[in-house]
Amino acid sequence: MLVNAMLYVLQTGCAWRLLPLNFPSWGTVYAQYRKWRIRGVLKDVHDVLRERVRKAAGREAQPTAGIIDSQSAKTTEAGGIRGFDGAKKVNGRKRHILVDTLGLILRVVVHPADLQDREGGKLVLDGVKKQYPTLEKVWADQGYTGGFLRWAKDSSNLLVEVVYPWWRQAKRYTPDLVEDVDPRKTFHVLPRRWVVERTFAWLGKCRRLSKDYEALPETTETLVYLAMIRLMLRRLGRDPPSHQAT
Repeated sequence: MLVNAMLYVLQTGCAWRLLPLNFPSWGTVYAQYRKWRIRGVLKDVHDVLRERVRKAAGREAQPTAGIIDSQSAKTTEAGGIRGFDGAKKVNGRKRHILVDTLGLILRVVVHPADLQDREGGKLVLDGVKKQYPTLEKVWADQGYTGGFLRWAKDSSNLLVEVVYPWWRQAKRYTPDLVEDVDPRKTFHVLPRRWVVERTFAWLGKCRRLSKDYEALPETTETLVYLAMIRLMLRRLGRDPPSHQAT
């Protein structure tokens, strides 16, 4: 019941105090959630489920490649650190995630929105090889150019490949064909980049993550892991691994 109550808050976006009476008291639920957040219990559960989902999909437990990106979210009067993202005109925080090629989260870091992607990306990739020693390559967008590529190679021994928009790539080879194209009015799926965007769409189905309502960035990070736990449990329940006994 405690987990169901946490998932109810995550899914509906209601305050802890507004939990329906058929759940345990909100104080009991929140106290348990806070304890699990501090001890990293939900993060550990998330990592175990991710490995099971990968194996069920015919993949190795540990990934060899990933995709990195960030999403800016507005904050509320709850307080805590925040910043202004001038590019997206958002005053709040960024959820910086690294996902595998299935879109499952490997790591999430929440930081002020005024921190550039190349700096926030360092927070995500710092020490990531210790947790995922088989990780070799990471795809990113053009916000991670510059010294970030060299930093990733020197500090983490990771190859970061920047996936540029299609019109920028085409202009190098066929400038006459794309000279009059307005990239703002042309949609095109970028290789590998769509995977992380789909993950953000999954998180967007949880109303508690529509904004950053939390005072602590660590609380938001835990909610992201909880959202992925919900997704992976439903996936494993629908498509149980073939090696499990029936």
